[in-house]
Amino acid sequence: MAAVAKVTAKGQTTIPKEVREALEIAPGDLLVWELTSDGRAVVRRAQAWDLEYLRAVERTLSEWASPADEEAYRDL
Repeated sequence: MAAVAKVTAKGQTTIPKEVREALEIAPGDLLVWELTSDGRAVVRRAQAWDLEYLRAVERTLSEWASPADEEAYRDL
């Protein structure tokens, strides 16, 4: 299946109905965007394990979130 959607000036787009139905996407669902090495983007509905993983990673990143760290890494 192929579907086309326009991107707005704000970077927003509408997910075509047939894609929403095929992926079982509902209002409020989160999408995962994965970039491949050949320049493609794969989009899928986030699963519960995706969210658990992201929350776990987020908790580990807080150790590098001090004002001193922000200053040290600002220009990278």
